[in-house]
Amino acid sequence: MSAADDDALAEFAFEAEVFHWRGPSPYFFVALPLEEAEEIRGLSRIVTYGWGMVPVTAETRGFRFTTSLFRKDDTYYLPLKDAVRREADITAGDRIAITMTVQPPKR
Repeated sequence: MSAADDDALAEFAFEAEVFHWRGPSPYFFVALPLEEAEEIRGLSRIVTYGWGMVPVTAETRGFRFTTSLFRKDDTYYLPLKDAVRREADITAGDRIAITMTVQPPKR
């Protein structure tokens, strides 16, 4: 973890496939592997804010960003910001490595 992550509650590293959600709010995501999702579920009780969102800092292909996970079915979805996707040349179907830290909620 970097100095910026001194407050991080947990760190994860995984690979996942990017998918495009074409729903009412189209967006690109990766679904967390089930093992990581299970650990996040345990942490969510202490970090979640409105609608069950879990604050994280994530990094892929050298690009770091903050966002929030949201629960969907048995896992959590990590949204990929468009600016990050474009700079890192990421699109649907790509398998990417992610490092992610769960952050305490800002109160």
